[in-house]
Amino acid sequence: RMAARRALKAVLVDLNGTLHIEDSAVPGAQEALKRQATFFDFLASVTIRFVTNTTKECKRDLLERLTKLGFDISENEIFTSLTAARNLLEQKQVRPLLLVDDKALPDFAGIATADPNAVVVGLAPEQFHYERMNRAFRLILDGAPLIAIHKARYFKKKDGLALGPGPFVTGLEYATDTKATVVGKPEKTFFLEALRGTDCAPEEAIMIGDDCRDDVGGAQNAGMRGILVRTGKYRPADEDKINPAPYLTCENFPEAVEHILEHLL
Repeated sequence: RMAARRALKAVLVDLNGTLHIEDSAVPGAQEALKRQATFFDFLASVTIRFVTNTTKECKRDLLERLTKLGFDISENEIFTSLTAARNLLEQKQVRPLLLVDDKALPDFAGIATADPNAVVVGLAPEQFHYERMNRAFRLILDGAPLIAIHKARYFKKKDGLALGPGPFVTGLEYATDTKATVVGKPEKTFFLEALRGTDCAPEEAIMIGDDCRDDVGGAQNAGMRGILVRTGKYRPADEDKINPAPYLTCENFPEAVEHILEHLL
């Protein structure tokens, strides 16, 4: 089946948990990325995109963090779930109640939020208190659409695993008997949107990430191949959580790059 696949044209890379964990880079990740980028520049036919569900900071802050860590990445190479959420709000022409971190707000600049008629949920620990959630609950009961930037169960912090926005979105779904529109990974539309403008079909792309369901499962459901890395939020036996299983499981990002350069180009 693999033999019938077309040549690799795009590599999608997750950020937190794959290249870095908060303010620490995964060992060897900068060098591996540099090596891969040099190779791709030489080929002139392979695109790299950094795709992330992070809702804790706007794209500008995220780029600044990555640059400080020594990653050579440009802003137009990053595609975030915040971008996808903003695109959806503009399409729907709604005024959102934004349950997002203050640092994510610059990515919603210019979007009207007075007298909200939609609810948007990202990772916003400061906002997940009774009063704010109850306001969201009432809006949804009155017919406001519920938009989840993503529904990750948990993510990796320096001091261990932490709850993601998924449990809070699910609570609102349960209380209001509605289903959220999810815009980030693992949604198929997110992966296809990330490839937009690359002249690359899903079967010509590969995704590298630490989340078996959202990164690898989502990419494979969209027709791509997925490489799972055993860093970040990875836990033993995560590979068994999806069907089909990951195309490949590697110790870390540098090992995944090695595989791509040796076997897929």
